Amino acid sequence: MYYNRHADEAVRKLSKMFGAILVTGARQVGKTTLLKEVAGEAGYVTLDDKIQLTNAVTQSGTFFKDNPPPVFVDEVQYAPNLFPNIKIILDKEKKKGQFYLSGSQQFEMMKNVSESLAGRLGLITLPGLSLRELYGVSFREPFLPTDEYCMSRRKVQVALSYSDVWNIIHRGSFPELCANPDFDWQMFYAAYVKTYIERDVRDLSQVGDEVKFVRFMTVAASCTGQLLNVASLARDVGVSQPTAERWLSIMVSSNLVILLKPYHNNITKRTIKTPKLYFSDTGLAAYLTRWNTPDVLKNGAMAGAFFETFVIGEIIRSYSNKGILDLPLYFYRDRDGNEIDLLIEDGGFLYPIEIKKHADPNKADVAKFPILDKIPNIKRGQGGVICLYDNLVTLQGSDKAIPITFL
Repeated sequence: MYYNRHADEAVRKLSKMFGAILVTGARQVGKTTLLKEVAGEAGYVTLDDKIQLTNAVTQSGTFFKDNPPPVFVDEVQYAPNLFPNIKIILDKEKKKGQFYLSGSQQFEMMKNVSESLAGRLGLITLPGLSLRELYGVSFREPFLPTDEYCMSRRKVQVALSYSDVWNIIHRGSFPELCANPDFDWQMFYAAYVKTYIERDVRDLSQVGDEVKFVRFMTVAASCTGQLLNVASLARDVGVSQPTAERWLSIMVSSNLVILLKPYHNNITKRTIKTPKLYFSDTGLAAYLTRWNTPDVLKNGAMAGAFFETFVIGEIIRSYSNKGILDLPLYFYRDRDGNEIDLLIEDGGFLYPIEIKKHADPNKADVAKFPILDKIPNIKRGQGGVICLYDNLVTLQGSDKAIPITFL
């Protein structure tokens, strides 16, 4: 089954602006399928093929004579020496949409891209499947808790039961797993972790103790939705803090973990500066932390953290699929313990969001929003609490309860 990916518009737009387009994202989120769809008649070569990889590494000067542009090079990070050759061809031909590139991680690849293809390359990060893509919803605007957004979104809203939501959270956002309900969940994620370790981690990062790295992934998954504490991660796994920092950077660079920045400026002296950690795929996080069924997950101690992780991920997807790299998303927490789950910065306004897994929203859910009024030179926009209530309703002033189906 092919899902219409909402990032296709952004990729097509970039192909008309730049000579090369690079789509990054976690392994198996659908980069190859998307680029094959967009690239059309372009040639295709994958560097997962050992012979092609050998040619790319040892004969980079002639590689594009054998594979002339327009061409799609899959898993290009394995041969970063190709980037200078791409630059030479683009500078000579001065054509747009000549190279379609994909990579499942950004380690050394991004360094070589920045050095070789500055100003010549359009970049997009492809996330996993969104709710919109999963249900064939054509609506593509980034999420905002405004009346205008909600009225437009309501027209294409889909019906989701309470069980549906938790089944989706537990299943995760990888297209192959979503498209094949008969695929065994545990076997899929076990194979995914094994492939991730062998292809992305072992080859590129010299992780000495793979068992401890998987343990590190598991501890990180158990911390989804929490403030990042690298010292605690290191202690729980039994590694040094520098090692924990390096391993975390691997997971961030390979798009398995998202670090949500805290909101602060030169005036907000009392806000904290520690990011929050979120797993980009709730299914993988559930597998690692052994929440083996949707029922066990929704009734477990981490249900709130997983619901929050899912909502944050959906909102990020709505921005990433538009080609927005510098996400205008933050959270708020000050030294007095006041916290707002998410702030969206747009047009000079801060839009506050709370995330609650309950289905009975009330005024208390938006009670912290006026804290933003104390920040000089900041305008507070409409806010909302995203929850499992079925209807869009006003709670207080311009703040509203927003069903999860409006994401």
